[in-house]
Amino acid sequence: MKKQVGLVVKNERKAQQQARRFEDWLTGKGIEVVLRHSGATGVQQLDGSQQHAPASLFCVFVLGGDGTFLSAVRWIGDLQTPIIGVKFGEVGFLAETTEDRLCEVAESILDGQFTTRPQMRLQIQALRKGVEMARESAFNDVVINKGALARLARIRTHIDGQFLTDYRADGLIVSTPTGSTAYSLAAGGPIIHPTVPGILITPICPFTLTNRPLMVPESVSISIQLAEETSDIMLTCDGQVGWKIDQRDTIIISQSPSPVQMITLPDQNYFDVLKAKLRWSGSRV
Repeated sequence: MKKQVGLVVKNERKAQQQARRFEDWLTGKGIEVVLRHSGATGVQQLDGSQQHAPASLFCVFVLGGDGTFLSAVRWIGDLQTPIIGVKFGEVGFLAETTEDRLCEVAESILDGQFTTRPQMRLQIQALRKGVEMARESAFNDVVINKGALARLARIRTHIDGQFLTDYRADGLIVSTPTGSTAYSLAAGGPIIHPTVPGILITPICPFTLTNRPLMVPESVSISIQLAEETSDIMLTCDGQVGWKIDQRDTIIISQSPSPVQMITLPDQNYFDVLKAKLRWSGSRV
């Protein structure tokens, strides 16, 4: 039986060209390729039409940036298929190698010479008057955000059933350690190494300046409701899929039982990527 490999490609000329070369290289080795182009940019409405990757995939290569990688993670779903990102141009936090090393790295992976690191995902359950209306997952973050013309949202938050606070803010970000370098970082949240267990809660432009980012254990259940009638509030998962919510809804966020199996390479260092992405400088002591 042929080995099957998934290939998720950014909708961009350079990535598409490289994908065609890589696909030819794989098929020349007798590998069957399942090709997927990353979807349209922007948040898609939840419509239940998401198609998932076949369970038979040996691994998935992602040619593109972090957005393409998040799209590939949604495609894999709950499957524990190993995945690796290949960056083009600017450094990406989720990429493990570069396009110039693609075939060399792929050779090792296909020979089974690689390790994986499980990285946490979030599970999101949306209830309306106690009835489930949506269930999603997120690798980076869940964001509750108000529209441009909406007033401050009042977001009531409980941890394991215990009342935490009412955030009066432009929104709220609940992120994994992996997602701490995404929207949460822009909102003033800390950088957390992806292997550190925990869930990060970061308010967006809070009215009360003492509402600071908070990290809670990965084992907790976070319950969120809008504490008053407010229009134009969206919930989005990884910036990929979203839907409108209102005061009738309860959002329950917890650790997903299905982490993402990230392929790791021995010569790749998280802190090197961090320094390059954030343009940190300075000399060694």
